[in-house]
Amino acid sequence: MLTLLDLRGDRADVSGRLPRASLETVATARATARAILDDVRASGDAGVARHTRQFDGWDGAGGLEVAPEDAKAALDGLEPALRSGMERAAEQIRWFHEQARPRDWRAERNGAVLGVAHHPLRRVGVYVPGGRGAYPSTVLMTVVPARVAGVDEVVLCTPPGRDGRVSQAILAAAALAGADRILRIGGAQAVAAMAYGTATVPRCDKVVGPGNVYVNEAKRILAADGVCGIDAPAGVTEVAIIADDTADPRAVAADLVAQAEHDPLATCLLITPSAALVEAVEEALVGEVDTARHADRIRAAFAGQGGVALVDDLDHAVAVADAFAAEHLEVQTANAPEVATRVRAAGAVFVGPHSPVSLGDYCAGPNHTLPTGGTARFTGGLRTDDFFVPVNWVQYDASSLADLAGVVEALGAAEDLPAHVRAVQVRLET
Repeated sequence: MLTLLDLRGDRADVSGRLPRASLETVATARATARAILDDVRASGDAGVARHTRQFDGWDGAGGLEVAPEDAKAALDGLEPALRSGMERAAEQIRWFHEQARPRDWRAERNGAVLGVAHHPLRRVGVYVPGGRGAYPSTVLMTVVPARVAGVDEVVLCTPPGRDGRVSQAILAAAALAGADRILRIGGAQAVAAMAYGTATVPRCDKVVGPGNVYVNEAKRILAADGVCGIDAPAGVTEVAIIADDTADPRAVAADLVAQAEHDPLATCLLITPSAALVEAVEEALVGEVDTARHADRIRAAFAGQGGVALVDDLDHAVAVADAFAAEHLEVQTANAPEVATRVRAAGAVFVGPHSPVSLGDYCAGPNHTLPTGGTARFTGGLRTDDFFVPVNWVQYDASSLADLAGVVEALGAAEDLPAHVRAVQVRLET
């Protein structure tokens, strides 16, 4: 069911050989996303409506915005067990992101006062995906940290159904988390509307949240063009599992299936030195997939991007995991905490037999909006500090300025920028 990649005895860089969504798929999505961005930038709400009809099958009747009272009604009408679960998840997410607030500081050095102040963003756009399902958990994961940071206004976009309705669970979560505005817009057109602004959708300083390959590529383009800030590229989901003979093959199989049920383009990778575990996991997968509600989707993901990397030992497994740089990495080994500390590249690490990714998807505390496609090599998941602008503080007096004047003079001369030197000298002449 999973493609075997035998890496035993091969310690070369394997990043290009590990399963990923095809580059052709990504390139096609990028071109489509660019066209949608350009259209919305040029025609505003009309472009949004055009793409909403094309991709979501809704004509926009009744307007793009959801009334606040409708979200409040959805929360009030929520089934008690789901409301309790949302409230508990929100509390856990809030606690974690409060601990992760960035620290303002100022300190004196040689008469100068230096430091960093963090100012919350004025307006943030959050994207909550739809399509194959409704994700109230993503509402909590994006809106709650923004509120913890003190963002002035949170704008939420999520795809409508063909009848123009938004999932009641998403509306309820938006009311619970404190979103200010809710728009019935999906896909790259939602990202474009929040980034450029339209008559209906206010321009946002930053756009965050996960999405499909089109949403992800739209965010990449906007960031590269300097239109707005984004969080990490958070595209189609992926999991890697480092496991040895101590792992329960049923748990490993269940976790691979849990990620694959998200999307046919989901990537699932088992990394292990144990051929016996591979055999046991493959056997367990048959039963897990056959009884899964989304079996066709899971089989497509396994056939396209499902793999097993057979390695020499756990050191080799960690090296392969770092090369893959998974969005989610589970460590199911003997002495799992020690093995996990050696991992350098992952969006989030789930340590030990009782820490499945699904816990992190909903309520563990850390954000589930995480870098995908290998970008965990150089960036992390959505964090409280993503909703702040860090501003450096520089305050010198005459004495501390004089102390560094020679440094400015030497470097200014080396760079042929005499006016830089003059800007210091004129202050010391008075």
